[in-house]
Amino acid sequence: MTKTTTAAAAPVLGVRALNRATLDRQLLLRRSPLSAGAAIEHLLGLQAQNVKPPYYALAARLDRFTPQELSGAMAAREVVRIVTMRSTIHTHTAADCLTLRPFVQPARDRELTNFRKGLTGVDLDRLAVLARELVEAAPRTMKELREALLAQWPDADPQALAVAARCLLPLVQVTPRGLWGHSGQVALTTAERWLGRPAEPAPAAETVVLRYLAAFGPASVQDMQTWAGLTRLREVFERLRPRLVTFRDESGVELFDLPDAPRPDPDTPAPPRFLPEFDNLLLSHADRTRVVPRELRGRSWRGNQAYRTLLVDGFLAGVWKPADDGLVVELFGTLGGARRDEVVAEGERLLALTHPEGAGGVRFGTVVAG
Repeated sequence: MTKTTTAAAAPVLGVRALNRATLDRQLLLRRSPLSAGAAIEHLLGLQAQNVKPPYYALAARLDRFTPQELSGAMAAREVVRIVTMRSTIHTHTAADCLTLRPFVQPARDRELTNFRKGLTGVDLDRLAVLARELVEAAPRTMKELREALLAQWPDADPQALAVAARCLLPLVQVTPRGLWGHSGQVALTTAERWLGRPAEPAPAAETVVLRYLAAFGPASVQDMQTWAGLTRLREVFERLRPRLVTFRDESGVELFDLPDAPRPDPDTPAPPRFLPEFDNLLLSHADRTRVVPRELRGRSWRGNQAYRTLLVDGFLAGVWKPADDGLVVELFGTLGGARRDEVVAEGERLLALTHPEGAGGVRFGTVVAG
């Protein structure tokens, strides 16, 4: 039987079935009792372009989470901030920092080629050695790193030099950057120096595929490639095919999954959830319709900036933002009284968790036209 025939014969998972399965894997169908570290490990990291998103992401997902839990783990160097998937900053456990960063190194190598014009005449091996010496002697800001490297290669593009260092080395952001309630500029050192242990080899691609499916499945090959920023993963899925089950989405795309992974009934209730900007739930599939209705495509973004998003019944329903008097919800449509009350209750929970001293309440702003 050919692959095409096999895919055509596979059961179809509708949008709501995919939605509920993904929410379950993402700890968003019901809040989990996991610790912050265990949740970050299960989710393969949390997108962290800004400081607060990982805190909001865990607040939506965990039952007993407090911001101090994640902040304490970061101060203890149990979790770190580092560029990994899709060339974006993620909060990872120390163990995943040391292994997932090597796993996505091919994407960092590809990114480096985009800056080759600014690196003419630069010995990249020497740059890596020099940059390592600089940041391991003392954490450096990107400005300091650019200036030091530019002294060695004055004809190179300063930004390209800094990007090259970031691509060649596993650079982590040191605290107090990332701590709850603290401010701090971005200063970098190597993961090895910060964590006090040597780098590790990249895990087998099969291992990462299985972990990805546990956190984001059912998923296609293209979905995982979108999440990782990598290409040519088809052969890895094919090697794993005997250990996986397959489905089709409503467009006929083949989806892979773990045999025993949860796939809840499509009618399973999904409580409202307030998610941060750039939450991985919305970024880790090539086809985002399992969370973002087609008619709302692009509504959670402006330019290259993402809004904080609100899920209602498991799907994107609006955006939100903090305000001096609490938080403001802007909907893409209307909500019935009961669901509106649920959104308010969820927002009040978030405020109580992140602003225990009291920071107003939840109010609805101007409805965002569809």
